[in-house]
Amino acid sequence: MAGILAWFWNERFWLPHNVTWADLKNTEEASFPQAEDLYLAFPLAFCIFMIRLVFERFIGKPCALALKIQASGPQKAQHNAILEKVFTAITKHPDEKRLEGLSKQLDWDIRSIQRWFRQRRNQEKPSTLARFCESMWRFTFYLYIFTYGVRFLKKTPWLWNTRQCWYNYPYQPLTADLHYYYILELSFYWSLMFSQFTDIKRKDFGVMLLHHLATISLITFSYVNNMVRVGTLVMCLHDASDVLLETAKMANYSKSQKLCDVLFVMFALVFIITRLAIFPLWVLNTTLFESWEIVGPYPSWWVFNLLLLLLQVLHSFWSYLIIKMACKAISKGKVSKDDRSDIESSSDEEDTVRHIKNLHSTTTNGTSMASGTNGYLTGATCSEEH
Repeated sequence: MAGILAWFWNERFWLPHNVTWADLKNTEEASFPQAEDLYLAFPLAFCIFMIRLVFERFIGKPCALALKIQASGPQKAQHNAILEKVFTAITKHPDEKRLEGLSKQLDWDIRSIQRWFRQRRNQEKPSTLARFCESMWRFTFYLYIFTYGVRFLKKTPWLWNTRQCWYNYPYQPLTADLHYYYILELSFYWSLMFSQFTDIKRKDFGVMLLHHLATISLITFSYVNNMVRVGTLVMCLHDASDVLLETAKMANYSKSQKLCDVLFVMFALVFIITRLAIFPLWVLNTTLFESWEIVGPYPSWWVFNLLLLLLQVLHSFWSYLIIKMACKAISKGKVSKDDRSDIESSSDEEDTVRHIKNLHSTTTNGTSMASGTNGYLTGATCSEEH
């Protein structure tokens, strides 16, 4: 074990040339990030999750009821032992051949069987009230952490001159407010990682899991090797659009369609500007080029920048989804249904064998995002739920 730890914490991987862990030990004059500080994130993540449960029950739910959001979920499918057995033991998305077989066995028409399977899938999904409470929790956290980040960063020199992220690196002291900002963000994303398996089900479970892993890895990497200055820029930039997204989702759940449309347009603009313009031109520029000039590359520098580039790929993917939804909104006059929506449509036009086949690729489970979003497209967007 000692050998594995020594290999993992190899100074030549984590730190620039001629820098050792001993150089970054805390002293009476200055404190530096310590790897063991990251253990605080796990109990804090549990506390955040418990606070969320209390918040959703005693704050989110009363607010939802005040907005006349119903607690009831989708319509339940009528009991049928044969279809239930197929649903639980074989498939939730029967193909054309199986539908024909069930039609003959039950003497039902195919459309009725399709409708039963759709209702059965939907009845496992949370109610609109549950989705509203989830969005309200994320909105509250994102609003707090984004406000804190802006207030903190506007007092720092590296917000106005990103080269300050690398001057005297890695001998940059860790202040109490910077430490608080970092650990709170890391704890929140760990709580999202844990709750992803219990939150509202989404189609892009794998993408969101990858996002959370990349985010946690970035925060961890930047903390351990004291890239916390540029790390604060990344975190604050990603929190900017999440507030608007969760607000738009709450407007949708409360059936305020016009407000939802306005908020979604604002979210889309902020998301695309921050993720496709500011992030590469401001953050990636300093991590790739200014740091190379001032500090020079070393192994963990490469890993850190690869993770940031991975994040940029995810930004492009989500921006594509947003632009696609915006085009639908223009053609239909309102924000249309999210491709990742957790409730399937009940329109008769979609009760076809082809629709069942298309839905076969759907995966279950989902997040917070986020990232959230947290810095990511999280949850159902401003669509009218059927």
